[in-house]
Parts: sequence; structure tokens; C-alpha cells
Amino acid sequence: MSKLSLTLTNLREERGWSKTYVAKKLGLSNMQTYANYEYGSREPDLELLKKISDLYDVTTDYLLGKTSTPEFTAKDEQDIQVVLKNTINGLSNEAGLSYLKNGGEELDDESAELLKDSLERALRRAQLLAKEGFTSKK
Repeated sequence: MSKLSLTLTNLREERGWSKTYVAKKLGLSNMQTYANYEYGSREPDLELLKKISDLYDVTTDYLLGKTSTPEFTAKDEQDIQVVLKNTINGLSNEAGLSYLKNGGEELDDESAELLKDSLERALRRAQLLAKEGFTSKK
């Protein structure tokens, strides 16, 4: 079996999905096409590989064995930026956390940027730990 076939099998089984379910989610006309990817007798084309990575929420590099841990997909990046923006906006308004103010004054630009960087690193680490925890059951 190839790295891709093993990865596909592991990802599907971790989620408790059938090959038929995955084939339908990918828009394949029959389950055997997907099963052949898991058996290693066929490989998906680039367009289908992207669909598979979206379905399993992993990168194509992870599927192909170029990375050993799941990395951030475009959706992950977008989700992180949305949470970061909402958090920063929540801290910036009058109802924000008052302890972030220094004697009643707003944070200076440098401190605000450091806070934003720290929050982003924490969000990325949490997302990565969640992905590793979900996909490392082998």
C-alpha cells in the first residue's frame, strides 16, 4: 500500500465513515473508484485530491506524505483569522476587558501588536493540537 492509500484509509476509519459515504461526498459515481484509491490500485487526479483534502480537512501535502502531521488548510487559516479579528475587536471596544488598559488608557500600538501576535500563536497552536489529536489515532 502507498502512503496515500494508508492515509486515506486511516482518515476515513477515524471518522467512522464508509467508503460509500466518502465516494458520495466526493461526487463519485461509484464507491469502487474511491476504494481503489484506498487499495492503492489507482490514484486520484489533482482536482479530486483537493476535494479529498477538503473533506478530511487536511492539506494535500499531508495526504501525499510530504508532512507527517496535518497542517493548516486554507479553511483553517480563514477560521483562525476570523477568531483573531473577533477577539481583537472584542478587546478593543468599551466593553472589552478593562484589565488590558493601563491605568484607564488604551494599550499602545506596540503592546496591542504583541497581544495580537500572542493570540494568533495561541490560536494556531490550539488548532494544530486539535488536528494532531484527531488524526493521530493509528
